[in-house]
Amino acid sequence: MKKEGDLSAAGHAHPRPSGGVELYAWLFMRISGVVLLILALGHLFIMHVFNSVHAIDYDFVAARYMRLFWRVYDGAMLWLAMIHGLNGVRTLVDDYLRPPLRGWGVKSMYGVGILFLALGTWVVVAFQPVAGRGM
Repeated sequence: MKKEGDLSAAGHAHPRPSGGVELYAWLFMRISGVVLLILALGHLFIMHVFNSVHAIDYDFVAARYMRLFWRVYDGAMLWLAMIHGLNGVRTLVDDYLRPPLRGWGVKSMYGVGILFLALGTWVVVAFQPVAGRGM
């Protein structure tokens, strides 16, 4: 019997999972979506409203990355966005691909996602600003 709030699988959202890993993934999507919205709006206002687009260059980013706060801010946005996006694509792969393609799709998606996450994290953590290097 269909409960109130349950939606059909014909192009509509899935109902909330009852437990297990899928419930945690479902909760993560909701919580990370709200946090990402706040981080992205903060980034938008700081980078494009409070500062002139013409002022954003290498020196601007280097000065920002002298403070730990901005590295943590950018790192948090990177990690949340990548994991949120991978979880969303995983849901699409589960919905539209059948085994054995589903397994290959999920594994390759996670492989590429982990690679990009590692590269992005390396840039945020290892970036060493060199003063006066901008154009």
